[in-house]
Order: sequence, then structure tokens, then C-alpha cells
Amino acid sequence: MSGDRVRGLGFQTLWPACAGAAQAAAIALPGTGQAQGWLQVLSLTLMAAGLASRVRSQASRGRGASLRQAAWFGGVFATAWLAGCFWWLYVSMHDVGGLPAPLAALAVLALAAALGLYYAAASAVWVAVARGLVTASPGLASALFAALWTLAELMRGQWLTGFPWGAGGYAHVDGVLAAWAPWVGVYGVGAIAAWLAMRLALAGWRRRALKPLLGVLAVSWGLQAWGPVWTTSAGIGQVQLLQANISQTDKFQAVSGVRDALQWYDAQLRASRQALVVAPETAIPVLPHQLPDGYWDSLQQHFAQPQRPMALVGVPLGSLTDGYTNSVMALGPEGTPPYRYDKAHLVPFGEFMPPGFVWFIRMMNIPLGDFKSGGWDQPSLAWQGQRLAPNVCYEDLFGEELAIRFKDSAAAPTALVNVSNIAWFGDTLAVDQHLNISRMRAMELGRPMLRATNTGATAIIDHTGRVTHQLPRFTRGSLTGTYDGRQGLTPFAWWASTWGLGPLWGLCLAVLVWAVWRRRAV
Repeated sequence: MSGDRVRGLGFQTLWPACAGAAQAAAIALPGTGQAQGWLQVLSLTLMAAGLASRVRSQASRGRGASLRQAAWFGGVFATAWLAGCFWWLYVSMHDVGGLPAPLAALAVLALAAALGLYYAAASAVWVAVARGLVTASPGLASALFAALWTLAELMRGQWLTGFPWGAGGYAHVDGVLAAWAPWVGVYGVGAIAAWLAMRLALAGWRRRALKPLLGVLAVSWGLQAWGPVWTTSAGIGQVQLLQANISQTDKFQAVSGVRDALQWYDAQLRASRQALVVAPETAIPVLPHQLPDGYWDSLQQHFAQPQRPMALVGVPLGSLTDGYTNSVMALGPEGTPPYRYDKAHLVPFGEFMPPGFVWFIRMMNIPLGDFKSGGWDQPSLAWQGQRLAPNVCYEDLFGEELAIRFKDSAAAPTALVNVSNIAWFGDTLAVDQHLNISRMRAMELGRPMLRATNTGATAIIDHTGRVTHQLPRFTRGSLTGTYDGRQGLTPFAWWASTWGLGPLWGLCLAVLVWAVWRRRAV
């Protein structure tokens, strides 16, 4: 291989890798944890410009070479972006699980590269179809890129159980495009950003590019300032959220983490004077029959007394014969109907073992479970005029699944309650990224999100995605505050509860078919 070809390959790798790293930073900026929508659009514009150059060079380089370069460009960008988003999986595998560092790093990179294949394919298809459209119809070429990029996001988010962490739309929770979240959800926001990126890449900063850019921004600003209000207040609730800050290495140790958790949560739950008190995922880290004699019965009896608050407590349930569940139990006054929520969307490797990977699990010293999932449409907990819908940790990553509970608007939740334990990932940007994910769910569904976590971010988020109360992370304490429960449906809650993400799949495929047809006519 000649020196020029080596340098060319290096440039074709370095450029998309740097752009991908910038997109990862846009999801939660290192140092601040804040989302940066402008950086996400800029990083994707750089990537889109590389693809546009592949279209323009097809005549000289040949179609096959251009498609291979486009796939490489998109794959490198996506691998850098995704690895930069969830590199903290290394902490859970190596620091917590004891997996050798090279193997843990390789596992993160392999996962990012495998998921990056969706974007590599999207990039190659765009270059194959966009020839002729780039000049004749740049708007359609941009819409085609947005459709293909969104299809890649949907595939990553839904296929093989789905892992949509770090989707581009999350970079816009604080930006002007956030106004679209109640209408089109996180994937729709990402699609608008992708359209803007390719439009800029094709036309640069010339006037013809600025017109559609300014048009989208003007509509977005208008929606923010004067857009319709889809929900109304269902009443103000009081809540106390608990955060024990127990490290993952201690959490399941009987003489340290387990004993510490049982003592601290017991004292905090009994002392609460708020209407609702919430303890995080697996706050009680052992099965009820493994608890000290009388512990669980005593706690139930305490909350069964009149004038006591309602408690939601994360606890594993089940048995070897019946199977285990990652659950949330309600403890309330006598006469209150019993309530439990079982986690429905389980985490591969963490809560169930994918076929063929038992050898990988055995290399880590992590007490992984083989859980069974709960139903997708479990009822909400009715309490003091509110309908509380729990979700466990990773589940708030799937807005279309939370939307299932909004099928019956009369019984739809008035507030969402997330219980999490991401101590697995240490003091990393996973905490900020997960907070932004919860904020996006609040905006999509028009509901407050109450977050009780082991190490952070324990917070109260209002129905517009604004954090109103937050406990310092990696500290032990409780957060007391109020939330405004909401009723009514956002457009996203309506269509996602009815059809899931089907409308987005259909729209993106329709744009692809239209672009192919138009290309033949050019």
C-alpha cells in the first residue's frame, strides 16, 4: 500500500472518528453533563459532508469504491459515537466484575462496532440512492438521509431487545428542537436534526441552506413559546426519594452492603412523613425470605397503620421454581389494594443470559440473575388522586413501551416513577446521560418523572423535562419535594400508545421509496 493510500485511509478514519466522538460529547458534555444540541448537529453535518463527497466522487472513483468508503465512513463515525457514549460498560465489567481490562475494553468496542453496522448500511444506501438527487433535489436528498439514519436508530433501538442508549435526539433536551418531543418523540427529534445536518452539508452556509434551517428553527421557537399545552394538572403530590449511595462492590456483600442497606432504608422509610416515599431499584438487595426474621413483616405492619404514607420499594421477588422478578412493591395503609410492578424490559447479560454467552458471564464475578419479565401493560398505582406508573432503571430508555400505559386516557398515569441502580458504572457520564433520558420521557409523555436512585441522579422532573429538585449525586440522603401530576395526552403519547413506533418506520420507508422513484426520473 502506497504512502498516499495509507494517509488517505488514515484521514478517512480520523475525520469520522473525531466527528463521532463529538456526537458522543453532545449527548452529555464531559465536565458538565449538559446536552449540546448544536454540537450534535455540527458533528452529524461533518459526517454528512463526507458522505456527500462520496456521491460526488462516484464518477471518478467508481460506484463500488464510493459505497465501500461510505459504509466505512458511517461505521467509523457510529463506532466512535457509541463507544464514546457507553464506554462506562467497561467499569461494570472490569472494575465491578473483574473481567480482564483488555477483554472488557474489547467487549465495549465490539458492541459499538456491531451496532455501528446499522449506520454503515444507512450511509452506503444513501450514497447509492442520492446520486442525481444531491443536485436536482437537495431537500429530498436530505430527507432521504434523515429517513435512513432514523431507520438505523430504530433498528438499534428495537432489534435484538434494543439498546438505544445515546440516540442523537437526546442531545436536544435543552435545545430548541426539544419543542418537537411531545409531537414526534426522541427519534423524530433525531430525524429533524439529521435533515438539518445533511441540508447544511449539501449547501454549506449559502443563502439557500439558511432558509430551511431558519424555517425549522422558527417553527421550533414558535412551538416553545406559543405551542399548545396538551396536559392539565391532576393535583400536587408530595414525595420523598431515597438515595443510600452504596457502591456496587459492596451492594451484595452480606456483612457490608446488605446489612447497611437494610438498616438505612428501614430507618428512612419509617421516618418519612411525606405522602409518598420511594426507595430505588433493589434497595432491599435480597429476596424477602432471605431477610432477617420479622424484617419484612414489621415494615409492612408499619405502613399498614392509618395515616401512613405510601412506600414504593425496589426488591427482587420470586423463587427458583416460580422464577425471579426485578420488582417494585407498594407498602400502604390497611385496605389499600396490594400492588407490585415487575420489570418488563430486561437487560441482556444483567438480567438474562443470551444464548451462547454463558462463558462470558462466568468470567465476571457479578451476581447476575436469570429473571423473568413482567407484562407490558401493568396498571398504575392509585394513591391520593394520582396514578403512579413505576419503571425500573433501563426501562425509561424505551418511550414507546412506557406509552403503552396511555392507551386508555382515563386510566393513564399522572406521574412516572423510575427506580434505578447505576452504581454499576461508577462516577461516570452514565449518570448524566440517564438523567437526560428521563427528561426526554417526561417531555414526550407530558408527565413528571420521579427518580429514586442508589447513587444518582435522584431528581424530580416536571412534565416539561425541567429538573425542579435534585439530590447531590454520590451522597447519602433523601430528596423531599412536590410534583404536579398531569392528565391528558401529548400527540406522541396518543400515537405511540396506539401504534408504537410503526408510524416512524412507515414514514421513513415511504421517503426511501419516494427517493428511489424520483432518482429514476432524474
